[in-house]
Amino acid sequence: MAELGLCSRREADEWIERGWVRVNGEPAAMGVKVLPADRIEVDPKARGQQAQQVTILLHKPVGYVSGQAEDGHEPAASLIGPRSHWKGDGSPMRFSPAQLRGLAPAGRLDIDSVGLLVLTQDGRVARQLIGEDSEVEKEYLVRVAYGPVSTNPQAAFPPEQLARLRHGLSLDGQPLKRAQVSWQNPEQLRFVLTEGKKRQIRRMCELVGLKVVGLKRIRIGRVMLGHLPQGQWRYLAPHERF
Repeated sequence: MAELGLCSRREADEWIERGWVRVNGEPAAMGVKVLPADRIEVDPKARGQQAQQVTILLHKPVGYVSGQAEDGHEPAASLIGPRSHWKGDGSPMRFSPAQLRGLAPAGRLDIDSVGLLVLTQDGRVARQLIGEDSEVEKEYLVRVAYGPVSTNPQAAFPPEQLARLRHGLSLDGQPLKRAQVSWQNPEQLRFVLTEGKKRQIRRMCELVGLKVVGLKRIRIGRVMLGHLPQGQWRYLAPHERF
């Protein structure tokens, strides 16, 4: 069911437990093997539950961790509430505490980074963004210094090292996928990645002698951070797709 994009694995287990799934007309049992020729039917109640799940876009500030609280730092999800709901959100949805149940980050953003963070109750969204086969682009603006050069590092940074950032680096013993890297201005690089290893951009920069001074994620797939203020959030609109 997860491979067909019907739901997440966790949702599939829940639907089976509730008796919402049938295989060839019979109630599905947990762990039963399904062949390509088998017919899977899902109760409309499951679809109704899925339709009520929310996906939230947060402009994460520095000092918040993406997932569970750690080392005394608050999780980004603690920022989700009626007071921090962006007034510019055009969504007809209204906040309720039930929307916090099962709300989890679909991807990470380092504690010292800012920008777009997606939190969702929808396993399909999570799989699209962080599944093993995900190819969704993430775009970042990265302010850097090159050694002692913090003003116009672009002029001092060797072009061959920029080429290495685009392709040729390895982390954790594995080669990185090809990235789009270009100068946005003399102090700032633009990165577009399709993977998300822990502190990937900072570690990539270290390998070529750059120090990251500031990092901001501005896009995930086709969804932009836009004018969403730092520390505030909005709902993913019905027409938006990653």
